[in-house]
Amino acid sequence: MNANIIHRVNLLSITKRVVFFIFILLFTACENDLKEVERVSNQKTEDPIDISYGVKVIYSDSAIVKAQLTTPKMLHFNTDDPYYEFPEGGLLIMYDSTRTETQRVKSDYAIQRVNTGITELRKNVVATRADGMTLKSEELIWDENEKRFYSNLPVTIIINNQTSYGTSFWAKEDFSYFEITSQTGNFEFNGPKRF
Repeated sequence: MNANIIHRVNLLSITKRVVFFIFILLFTACENDLKEVERVSNQKTEDPIDISYGVKVIYSDSAIVKAQLTTPKMLHFNTDDPYYEFPEGGLLIMYDSTRTETQRVKSDYAIQRVNTGITELRKNVVATRADGMTLKSEELIWDENEKRFYSNLPVTIIINNQTSYGTSFWAKEDFSYFEITSQTGNFEFNGPKRF
């Protein structure tokens, strides 16, 4: 009987040690996992927050559609200065208050800065107004707040089959008024000839 009691005491002592060892093992394992989770959550990511394909974005003001952007791929970066990038370009169609298309702008690349309201269109930019006026450049910037387009790179403008060139450009958002810097080209004038 004494051997039986000693055996039970040894078994109880071993069981207590195993339970204590498992408890210590679990406690240290949880401590490491929590530290790892904290380390990972504090890391800043440089990857896009969102990647979307086949995107159509509608811009409206007071429930009136002003523009529509379609793009094959859109990246959304959620940083201190958030922005959308369109690495494969896109097509921007602008409308008047009756939802009649007034112009369209396409490019091979674009980036839209959320905080400033600036959209930069780059590479093979072509803007076409409903009446046929066409602007071509490697850059066209849309300032939504100022409601205007501009470019600091050379531009080509075609109006009524007459082509003119300039070193820079700005226009009202609807292209109803524009200015070209250092404009050149061949122009035909209708009216009395006085030369």
